[in-house]
Amino acid sequence: MVLGFFKKEQERNTAWWREGTVYQVYPSSFKDSNGDGIGDIPGIISKLDYIKSVGTDIVWLSPHYKSPQVDMGYDISDYKAIHEPYGTFDDCIKLIQECHDRGLKIIFDLVVNHTSDQHEWFKQSRSSKSNAKRDWYIWKPAKYDEQGNRIPPNNWESYFGGSAWEWDEETQEYYLHLFAKEQPDINWRNLQAREAIYKDAILFWLDRGIDGFRIDTVQIYSKPEDFPDAPERVPGQKLQNPSIIVETGPQLHEILQEMNRKAFSKYDIMTVGEGSPPSLEKTLEYVSSSRHEIDMLFSFDFGALDHREIAHTLNDIDMVEMKETVYRWQRLVGKTDGWTTFFLENHDSGRSISRFASDATPEARNRSTKFLAVLQATMSGTLYLYQGQEIGIPNLPDEVPIEEYKDVNSINYYNAVKEDTKNDPDALKKAKKYLQKVARDHARSPMQWDASKHSGFTDGEPWMIVNPIYPEVNVAAQEWDADSGLNFWRHILKFRRQHKDVMVYGTLEVLDKENTKVFTFTKASESGRTFLVALNFTDKAVDYDVDQFASKSTLLLSSIGNVHHKSGSLQPLEAVIFEIHHHHH
Repeated sequence: MVLGFFKKEQERNTAWWREGTVYQVYPSSFKDSNGDGIGDIPGIISKLDYIKSVGTDIVWLSPHYKSPQVDMGYDISDYKAIHEPYGTFDDCIKLIQECHDRGLKIIFDLVVNHTSDQHEWFKQSRSSKSNAKRDWYIWKPAKYDEQGNRIPPNNWESYFGGSAWEWDEETQEYYLHLFAKEQPDINWRNLQAREAIYKDAILFWLDRGIDGFRIDTVQIYSKPEDFPDAPERVPGQKLQNPSIIVETGPQLHEILQEMNRKAFSKYDIMTVGEGSPPSLEKTLEYVSSSRHEIDMLFSFDFGALDHREIAHTLNDIDMVEMKETVYRWQRLVGKTDGWTTFFLENHDSGRSISRFASDATPEARNRSTKFLAVLQATMSGTLYLYQGQEIGIPNLPDEVPIEEYKDVNSINYYNAVKEDTKNDPDALKKAKKYLQKVARDHARSPMQWDASKHSGFTDGEPWMIVNPIYPEVNVAAQEWDADSGLNFWRHILKFRRQHKDVMVYGTLEVLDKENTKVFTFTKASESGRTFLVALNFTDKAVDYDVDQFASKSTLLLSSIGNVHHKSGSLQPLEAVIFEIHHHHH
């Protein structure tokens, strides 16, 4: 038995997901095939050749399941059915097949901390206290204050604002929802609920050939049994953020190991969890291959450099902190039996050139797209590219009014500011400024295919505004332009594959830590091949002498074209890769 187990372990093919680059598709905003203004699965199928041409290997499909769409599909009412506007079940099976025909892998979203309140399981659970599925969700009796007013079981605030507890008139109890009230949390202590999830949400799709999952909110399935109040993070507030209590709860690792044993391990798949544990040690508890839980986690630390979510404030990016953040997650590769990821954009974030570089002019956008491509492609671990990132789509501009913002998170936040400040124009201006940098809406604005009406995304009226910049920034315009961001991404992903020993598997060391203008690091392969990467994060040229780090080196690549490269300096937003030649005495 023991031998068999080791043998199986060895045979697991991990190279494809370590070396692959993932292209994330947000179905409602990618490509509409039938003119209803909403992206769909046939639309995605029609663009698979494009996705392949970018040089990516794995398609990650954001939630496409049946859903009332209160939280853009993260409220699932049936794991085995498709959201109608996206197409049919057969379309979905065809998408899996068409990916495989092109040598692409495909992963789905796995959303199992909560379901929609319209899910059959929850409908039964709330129907009566004696229902067989009552305990599949988290129900608690009311508490009462000194005056005898009914209050929720504890002070937890939902991640979307307001109490995390919703009163149910029918059965006279509260249920827990860490997200919207239409997203009740599943009770992971209940073994029947767990088995039902493995069967319906995981094995059902693995049996149909998908290659893995991105696992939503992987840290919060297990809640402590006594449901204590959350500590005061924001002084004086009635409700408090419960993260510190619900992240990595008492049974979480046991649950993930069971999920792996009963479902994931039956197939050659990849799993990536959404979660940012506070330390390397805690991260390894999830991703160390000896733990048999999941393969990798997304780190949100890089994405948090420019804003504070709890206080809704924008930060200037601190370069020294940036270097520490990158190193913190990169050191999983080469030094541990875990694995890591790197991304600059996803469906929950603003656009990277607007946040980490510059979107001020066409030239700045082009330069920034390539600059950030070098930052990302030189990172070890699995890369994640978000639709439109490869052409440098910026955030929605100033002139897009707040009414066009559609995300439940943005709307709730803006309305809360409105209410709290009694419509104070300064406060609302600040709120809009914050949203203009980091709102989830920027990424959800439709993909920009060409300069025709609505950017070639739809023949109808798009469900959400297309970024007005689309006549300038679109795939068609960049296809034929050798100097475009798109063609640079194609080039650097090829370069990454060619030098994967250094680029994918290499060990990263940060040099010149205190430099607040240039980020310099080395990447070394197991055999000792070493690249030196330097990124000038400023909009001015800086003196930069590579000889201070290496007596002999060769320039392999510059983000602004090797012809421009003057030795001894870095141009504004220029990124360079050198190979260092070691002297052998």
